[in-house]
Amino acid sequence: MTAMTDVAFLLLTFFILTAKFRSQDAAAIETPSSISGIKVPEKDIMTIGLGRDGKVYFGIDDAPNRIAMLDNIAEAKGITFTNKEKKDFSLMSNFGVPINQLKSYLNLPKEQQATFKQPGIPVDSTGAAASNELKDWVFNARKANNDLRIALKGDNLAKFPEFKNVLATLQAQNINKFNLITGSEAPPAGWKASSE
Repeated sequence: MTAMTDVAFLLLTFFILTAKFRSQDAAAIETPSSISGIKVPEKDIMTIGLGRDGKVYFGIDDAPNRIAMLDNIAEAKGITFTNKEKKDFSLMSNFGVPINQLKSYLNLPKEQQATFKQPGIPVDSTGAAASNELKDWVFNARKANNDLRIALKGDNLAKFPEFKNVLATLQAQNINKFNLITGSEAPPAGWKASSE
């Protein structure tokens, strides 16, 4: 019995120490399901989320890349961020706050950040207008890490015009290759994946 207890505690300790905790997402996005067997890569990924209300959210993995991206956007926009603001930003998996509101959002207490309704990142149909901040985030994220791959994560109830604006933003920067994040679904009987 003692040996079994030791093994149980060793396993519990192992799983606790090796677990990766996810930070809270800016919005809940319920993706449509598909039968694709291709997995989205786990590192060097840039995620553009589209909520059911049409709000756009942006995030990249790896905290050092987030800080480098924030430094790039701060230099381009003439904004300065404190070390505390940079650290807080590096802990966010994604966000949906316009650049002019980002400093005030980062300075909110954690409890208020959790309840704050993020207005989304401004996007327009031209993809290259000055008011389109998504293009700035994509450009500066790729400047921080050129190996980033893009994944679009759209809500099942999102409208097409908002999705089209995101695509226009990517195409304005000559980005035509990206992954779509969907939920997994069992394939129908007799279905075989096409070999490419």
